[in-house]
Amino acid sequence: MLTTKFGIEIEFTGITRAKAAEVTAAFLNGTIERTHDYYDAYKIHTVDGRTWKLMSDGSINCRRKENGRTVSAGKDYSVELVSPILTYREDIEALQELVRALRCAGGFANNSCGIHIHLNGADHTPRSIRNFINIVASKNDLFYKALQIAPERMNYCKKMDSLLVEKANHHKPETMEAIEKLWYEGYSESTHQHYHQSRYHFLNLHSFFTGNHTVELRGFNSELHAGKVRSYIVLALALNNQALTQKCASSKKPQTDNEKFAMRTYLNRIGFIGEEFANCREHLTAHLDGSAAWRFRAA
Repeated sequence: MLTTKFGIEIEFTGITRAKAAEVTAAFLNGTIERTHDYYDAYKIHTVDGRTWKLMSDGSINCRRKENGRTVSAGKDYSVELVSPILTYREDIEALQELVRALRCAGGFANNSCGIHIHLNGADHTPRSIRNFINIVASKNDLFYKALQIAPERMNYCKKMDSLLVEKANHHKPETMEAIEKLWYEGYSESTHQHYHQSRYHFLNLHSFFTGNHTVELRGFNSELHAGKVRSYIVLALALNNQALTQKCASSKKPQTDNEKFAMRTYLNRIGFIGEEFANCREHLTAHLDGSAAWRFRAA
């Protein structure tokens, strides 16, 4: 599950884009290029030929620290870190260290900030995309509680459309064209529009059908906590792998009389096994009720 290439977008505030670019360039030993475009972006070009970006995002509530208090700040405090294409084994440690460096420089996230993870869609088939839809639909409630998705962000990462799930399971589309038709059904705007309304769901397939051909997961509150960022990436990679490798998936919601146990056993089933992912399991079950060790109350 860790071999799929991915990219990550991390929104935060607390420092300016210029400061964030300076910190990123220093950490990556890169050079800075300012674009002066709509996003007022700073590009960081590194010696390995990749480019990182620090962009503005209009949805971020810009804040900064002043004399121990958090106060309003200008639009130059709107920061979205956009990574190049990454791989887990080669890049996760550097990404985590960069996140720590940005936090040490004064960056922080608030309820207006999110994390979006893009997964390489090259290996997906109509079967695996239907699987992905059903997997996310079945775990909607558990994921939203486990990830503590802020109410302020619900407009940007809605739960899986139940009508889409129903139609996908009824018609069982066998081509990408048929799935694409179902995905955009009910929307009047052009499918070529970048900020298409269909994209604002936990699972975004608009990015798959247009542009960079990636599956995007948007259901993460932003963090400059390196361990939580890693947990979100591993969860995204594991869900992607489950969709690709499972013969079929049901949209039926599991029994969650013990949420923490249900989440722990599910994480183990999709690959969160062993000491390497112990912290990830802890982060992803911390906000759930129940016992991770026992499904039913011990005698």
